[in-house]
Amino acid sequence: MTRVVICSPLEPELVARIAAVDPRVEVLYEPELLPVPRYAGDHVGVLPELTAEQRQRWFALTSTAEVAFDFDRRAPAEVNENFPLLRWVQGTSAGLGRLTDRFPLDLSKVVVTTAAGVHAVPLAEFVLTGLLHFVKDVPRLKTWQAEHRWSRYTSRTLSGQRVLVVGLGAVGRHTAAVLAGLGVEVVGAVRPGGTSGAPGVTEVVGFDAIASVLPGVDAVVLACPLTPQTEGLLGAAELAALKPHAVVVNIARGQVVDEAAMTAALASGALRGAVLDVASVEPLPDDSPLWDLPNVIVSPHSASTAANENALITDIFCDNLRRWLDGTPLRNLYRPELGY
Repeated sequence: MTRVVICSPLEPELVARIAAVDPRVEVLYEPELLPVPRYAGDHVGVLPELTAEQRQRWFALTSTAEVAFDFDRRAPAEVNENFPLLRWVQGTSAGLGRLTDRFPLDLSKVVVTTAAGVHAVPLAEFVLTGLLHFVKDVPRLKTWQAEHRWSRYTSRTLSGQRVLVVGLGAVGRHTAAVLAGLGVEVVGAVRPGGTSGAPGVTEVVGFDAIASVLPGVDAVVLACPLTPQTEGLLGAAELAALKPHAVVVNIARGQVVDEAAMTAALASGALRGAVLDVASVEPLPDDSPLWDLPNVIVSPHSASTAANENALITDIFCDNLRRWLDGTPLRNLYRPELGY
């Protein structure tokens, strides 16, 4: 019997789907012991204060489980003591580097899999929304609407523009395909040894060579994981190399871009706009100038969270659970040397 403990909020019908994978699976699910979700698809939630009896019940589950659906965020440093039989964790996000840093797991003994691919569609849609916002000059239209002004104007088209997509993982590849389908010329940037291409991508450069393409693009989409190689990848010099009408879309992590330099460029008009789902400090501080800049869209790190996210992650987990039981390779294996 393979015992699976559910460590983050999950709908009961999805728990039932996991249990139905195989008679050899026993699902350990006590929702009153789990974090309380703040919104649909919230895998962090608000940790309830457990009584001594509830803590004992939770340990009775974790101490007998071989598999965990998500990480137990209650006591990261004590994961080995609380999960002595643990052999596999299914994460609920694609980039797990900063999360696994908090959990001192022996990754030679515990397999970790990610939710890579789940967020590709909503994030690509967010990118498209942000780019069209500026291409069609929605800020000017909103200003004119407030002024009750009816005035003919000319906008640009997204078709024919050149966009750099940094990172060609599941999200970057889908974003590139969506943009290419609309007539965008897509340039990809990848880590050393990364993918050599993707559908819709006309040119690929390494992370260390993006300076050569920045002057010729109309937008930059950051879709890469946060690693030592990508931290500060879009710095002051790189931002200065962009055209004044260029737009930066960040669906990666806030630390991938020099936020202070970007803010200055946006405020001065050296950069047309920014579409930000992430920030270097989250939540974005109240006194951040980014809140009030008219050429910035701020999303509270929610662009990837779609209403069906839990169902999609459960699909991956159920497929992996069948593979685990059959002794075949798992999908989305986490690579600690890459951080995803």
